[in-house]
Amino acid sequence: MPAASFANAVVVLYAVSTLLGGFIYLYFRVDIRPELERAGYWPALGFFDLKEHFVAIGFALLPAYWICWRRPNADERTQLRTMLTSLLAFIIWWGFLTGHVVNNIRGFGS
Repeated sequence: MPAASFANAVVVLYAVSTLLGGFIYLYFRVDIRPELERAGYWPALGFFDLKEHFVAIGFALLPAYWICWRRPNADERTQLRTMLTSLLAFIIWWGFLTGHVVNNIRGFGS
């Protein structure tokens, strides 16, 4: 049962971080993005937009991830579990790194 508990934690933490990110996204969209647009940081903004899409896709994949991991058998759905876990890991790291790069471009608190 540890895999099911871990899957529950992944789903809850992903959902919570997505919702919290949605709250600070408003500040980014209103205050920070126009400054980055004026400065011409189009590639960074493109990566950030891609991050938004990836996070939404990851959010939509959470039910499939949870179903595959709630009762994992050794022979059943191994490839699907691996694919979903890898995809969610990629999305999480992409979001983390992209957010930090965009934050570093503007500077924290400026």
